[in-house]
Amino acid sequence: MPRGLRSLFQKGFHRHGSAKDREGAKEQEQDGCDVRTVTTGRFPASRERKDATHVSAASIDISRPIPVSEPTSPKGIPTATSTSTPRLPAAPPTDSSDIELSADADGATAGLPVRLWDRAYNDLKQEEPELVDAYEKILSRQLEDGPGSAVPESQPNTIAQNNSDARRRQMAQLIYAGLDKTEREFKIKEGLGVAVDVVLSARSIISSAIQAVPQAALPWTGICVALEMLANPITATEANRNGIDYVVKRMNWYWSLSSSLFKHSDGHGSELSGVRRELENQFVDLYKAFLLYQVKSVCCYYRNRGLVFLRHMVKLDDWNDDLNAIRDAENLFHQDSKAFTAQQTNSYLEQLFRNQMSEKDQQCLRDLRLTDPRDDKIRIEQTKGGLLPDSYHWILDNSGFQRWRDRPESSLLWIKGDPGKGKTMLLCGIVDELERGIVASGQNHNLAYFFCQATDSRINNAIAVLRGLIHLLVRQQPSLLSHLRKKYDDAGKSLFEDTNAWVALSDTFGKMLESPDLKTTYLIIDALDECVADLPKLLDFIVHVSSDRVKWLLSSRNEPDIERKLRCDERRARLSLELKRNAEQVSRAVDAFIDDKLSKLELLQDDTVLKNRVRDILHKKANGTFLWVALVVQELNKEEVESWHILQIVEELPPDLDGMYDRMLNDIKRRERDSEFCRRILSTATVAYRPLHLAEIGGLSGLPEQVLKSMENVRRVVAKCGSFLTIRDDQLYLIHQSARDYLSERASTLLFPCGVAMTHHDIFIRSLHLMSNKLRRDMYSLGAPGCPIKNVRVPDPDPLAAVRYSCLYWVDHLYHSVSDTSTHRDDLLQDDRVVHTFLKTKYLYWLEALSLLRAMSEGVIAIRQLEGLLVSMKPQNGGKSD
Repeated sequence: MPRGLRSLFQKGFHRHGSAKDREGAKEQEQDGCDVRTVTTGRFPASRERKDATHVSAASIDISRPIPVSEPTSPKGIPTATSTSTPRLPAAPPTDSSDIELSADADGATAGLPVRLWDRAYNDLKQEEPELVDAYEKILSRQLEDGPGSAVPESQPNTIAQNNSDARRRQMAQLIYAGLDKTEREFKIKEGLGVAVDVVLSARSIISSAIQAVPQAALPWTGICVALEMLANPITATEANRNGIDYVVKRMNWYWSLSSSLFKHSDGHGSELSGVRRELENQFVDLYKAFLLYQVKSVCCYYRNRGLVFLRHMVKLDDWNDDLNAIRDAENLFHQDSKAFTAQQTNSYLEQLFRNQMSEKDQQCLRDLRLTDPRDDKIRIEQTKGGLLPDSYHWILDNSGFQRWRDRPESSLLWIKGDPGKGKTMLLCGIVDELERGIVASGQNHNLAYFFCQATDSRINNAIAVLRGLIHLLVRQQPSLLSHLRKKYDDAGKSLFEDTNAWVALSDTFGKMLESPDLKTTYLIIDALDECVADLPKLLDFIVHVSSDRVKWLLSSRNEPDIERKLRCDERRARLSLELKRNAEQVSRAVDAFIDDKLSKLELLQDDTVLKNRVRDILHKKANGTFLWVALVVQELNKEEVESWHILQIVEELPPDLDGMYDRMLNDIKRRERDSEFCRRILSTATVAYRPLHLAEIGGLSGLPEQVLKSMENVRRVVAKCGSFLTIRDDQLYLIHQSARDYLSERASTLLFPCGVAMTHHDIFIRSLHLMSNKLRRDMYSLGAPGCPIKNVRVPDPDPLAAVRYSCLYWVDHLYHSVSDTSTHRDDLLQDDRVVHTFLKTKYLYWLEALSLLRAMSEGVIAIRQLEGLLVSMKPQNGGKSD
């Protein structure tokens, strides 16, 4: 903490008295006591000190500099306080070892707490220039004429804006002086409030008594209204004095917290730098809320008292609401800071884990990692617009969830619900809460999770689920890696990829979960219905894992096959989101989701009546479906929508997902000039094996060259595809699995007029064309053919960007474009046709591209798949196939 500010809080304030007072002070100084030094106590003051010597804050000389020396308050000198005036608590001492040094605005060296305070003040000054200017004019007048002086309209702002240390001291002094200035007024209101409370408490009795005298009813009603209005200033003053005490104390606490919370980490700090910056920005926002409360309070203390009385009478200054907003911001910050602390802890542990691992261990984990579920979770939350606590908090109070979480005998909970009910975000919230609980309680538990998505071949199969869960589990409990190493040392990377991968991984994972040293472990799998490969095997594995230390949390749609496999009983429970009591909770969560989205809709910000009407309509139509609300909000956010369109749009929107999808598809059909482009993009995105990049979708869907010449052109065409698609970091995603189901089934006649196989064929042909044009020798200009792949850095721009997908999946599209009855299959695979020609001219370049993409194993699988197609070809004209 800066020396000046520390001096302010620990030394107290100077007072000016008569010569006799100064003489007495001099004598006491000789006895080791300094009457100028006051220990700031906690509010409210003890009754035992009521008669203690009181240093009036109104007698402070704000312009007088506070000495740098720092004597402590001697024993025997009473605390300067009163029974009604809140005291600013002493700031904690600053440990210079915990401060990140930076240059302050005035050239002095300042600590991290100082920098955060200054950022908050400067930001507040930009956001509330009139309010802060009024505050600084008050301060200017106090510096010129002393505390308590009136502030004229013509008062200039003479505050030095580059002296941040003085700003902090002066704010504290102004609050003291303002509280003392209004203390007599508060005592009068306090006494008046007692009388008003007595009358209002007897209102019902008096009202009953005068019912027999009708002519007295109207005057009595007027008296009650007047008394209630009179009570408002009384309660407002008390609320402010209590609030300012809370705000100053909490700000001092956060001042001390900032040094330890935001201290730079060594070794792994860069991994969390983005999260740290976001949390620091949130910390500054919290500081701004504190400063805003203090600035408004100072302006209130020095404003014309009659005007203040009138403002409080009509509740223009609602101090309780302001304080509640601060507390809400604190709660949110506490949640996020806990998550940040947990990430810091995990980062430390992972760094320690990596340091202790052998190179062989690290290589094993690199080969195991297909995707990091932690990254998938962040991506999913960002794609869906962020995780809203009110959308999942209800589950924490659900008895079924609590039983699963807390009771050893409850080993499995299956959460099931219809599409769009928010299951994925519900599980994201549960993961966050479990992580916070583990960190806060110091429990030695493991938490591993996986999010299935049918539209992404990397995370839509049972093997990928096991790889993701093992990846997270081993990072938290490294000793379990020994079970995996036994098989990995023999097989290498092929252990995770060959035809026996499921057998090997399920056996290994089973041994991990049965290990006697396994900690209590939460295993969470979202969207089981989107596990399109080997789901029955995965369900059998889950059911047969018997360990009191393993708890499974699963989610899926209402699929009968899943229900039959899980065989719910005393140990395995299900939680249906359609069950009445749960449906009511989901509906309330959806209502909170609607309120949050409408609060951010710019077109509704200046029309409260319209916002309320739209909210009411959406509440009635949403039917407990988050996805429906998200689609509506996207519709309202379109550039062509005006505020006068909104009510008509929400009234016309169908109240179900399929109806919304029908409407979106009809809008695409009406785009005469671009409807064909949209059809191509949607059909390509629907059958693709993973989300496509903007650089890939244009060429694979066959858009014309005038569109492909600019990435922005492709983005604009994608935007014309309604709300079926969303873009995140230039990656294209279908908005939801239900959208893919709709496009594959109900919209199949429009998207796939010649059948899905023909779309696969078109993507296959375009992939060969793109690779033939793009692939060449030494794509990354490495110069040295033997360069280790770990040393390769991807150029910017990446010359493989447009063909990454094609290199990996062209054989898959070929496979699904042909069948035993296909009339064009043999034409594709005959000598000197497209496949043969590509392999003759580009085979080595394709292998090089696969190597640069770190996907040689996928290339091996593709060659085997291609070989299988050739072997199964029927001989033509009685001849033999080669």
